[in-house]
Amino acid sequence: MDPILVGKSITTPASGQVHLLPQYGNRHGLVAGATGTGKTVTLMTLAEGFSRIGVPVFMADVKGDVAGLAVAGTASDKLRERAAAIGIDGYTAEASPVVFWDLYGKLGHPVRATVSEIGPTLLGRMLQLNDTQSGVLDIAFRIADDRGLLLVDLDDLRALLGLVAEERKAISASYGLVSTQSIGAIQRALLRLEGEGAKAFFGEPALELPDLMRTTPDGRGVIGILAADQLVLKPRLYSSFLLWLLSELFENLPEVGDLDKPKLVFVFDEAHLLFDDAPPALRQRIEQVVRIIRSKGVGVYFCSQFPDDVPDEILGQMGNRFQHALRAFTPRDRKAVKTAAETFVANPALDVAETIGKLGVGEALVSTLQARGIPMPVEHTLVAPPRCRMGAITEAERMQVRAGSPVGAKYDKAVNRESAAEMLAKKAEAAAAGAGSPAAKPTGNDGDGDGIGARISEWMWGTKRRQGAVETMAKQAARTVGSQIGRRILRGVLGSFTGGSK
Repeated sequence: MDPILVGKSITTPASGQVHLLPQYGNRHGLVAGATGTGKTVTLMTLAEGFSRIGVPVFMADVKGDVAGLAVAGTASDKLRERAAAIGIDGYTAEASPVVFWDLYGKLGHPVRATVSEIGPTLLGRMLQLNDTQSGVLDIAFRIADDRGLLLVDLDDLRALLGLVAEERKAISASYGLVSTQSIGAIQRALLRLEGEGAKAFFGEPALELPDLMRTTPDGRGVIGILAADQLVLKPRLYSSFLLWLLSELFENLPEVGDLDKPKLVFVFDEAHLLFDDAPPALRQRIEQVVRIIRSKGVGVYFCSQFPDDVPDEILGQMGNRFQHALRAFTPRDRKAVKTAAETFVANPALDVAETIGKLGVGEALVSTLQARGIPMPVEHTLVAPPRCRMGAITEAERMQVRAGSPVGAKYDKAVNRESAAEMLAKKAEAAAAGAGSPAAKPTGNDGDGDGIGARISEWMWGTKRRQGAVETMAKQAARTVGSQIGRRILRGVLGSFTGGSK
């Protein structure tokens, strides 16, 4: 299988082109560099390369220019000269097979997941709950499991929280302390999340993983592009969604070992958002997923400005590195340059720390895994240009791509089946109907519930709305219990129904 062309070495031109070997595409990767240095173009070149060898790709479009993969570019003289310098024969403009996705359902097919699938841990992060509130959310999910309540959308979760509030004392005794304050805080957080547009995300039909791992009839991998220009403004929702998707791949795909090429390449742009404010347990989970998902044929490629945006324990698993320019203007920048320089395999012909600050746009320091999984010495590389449009597409072009999508009929229309909200509403209606039915009344000797016997019984014992003679006389007697007359009345009334007199 042909390797994926990354570019040509500038450090040692005689060494020729720099490639990424498909069999090591699942060893993960990192694309880093300052804004405007060419990270997105490198990602597009890699996505095209994987697609051409039949590997599906899923990536977020944070700035709106990744969508250009769906449209053929313009083979200008400048691009042809660059392609010729790299050694690309017959460079032509070309579009890639693309499916557009969007959590909000505006710029692509709606991406949905059920509340049950997201689970309490990630949902708690989306809602920005503290530990106590997250514990209450855990209890709510456990109750839903125990009672067979399907949580599909936010209405279901809101109905479940209402049930927890209603049965708070009994639930606290069985599951753990549940306070009204915590329930209220979760409900308010749900309103905020709904206000951010997340209501459209929770529902059905839920996204099915095989639809992210499609190939075309001619064997090319389909590139799934998530519209994220608005989503990234809600960092927790953005990062939690991508982490959920990565976790779903981890939990549902079978072990396949080492393949000749990945089953899927997953690109995580703006990777720092995944780790900002992440609790230790969540970071440990991410590390576990990244480490093991390789054996399931999935390659994860993080993209961020600084290499140290990715924690060391995860950075150490990145076998393929693409470092664009960093400007050492601040102490933070100088630290990032040092980190980047130390993570590459040294090349005697290259001073990495010095070169990082001098890289031009479209140039990168590249090190990929070669034969037997050994990382190659870092090379100053002129990155190959993609064949697609390097920029945004028009609304008409987007609509044309969506019209030819193989999954539009499946996801574009929402489905609302019976779930927790409907089940709890029916239960409440049944309880209200039962409470409103006429109570059983004692009958007289004639068997008529509305006969004399029933009226005597109501006069003596009363109804729900009116107290009876016995209760009235008993209260009067209690108030005058000190008098002999009162004592006689009390004894007489009670004695007549107990069968004796005193």
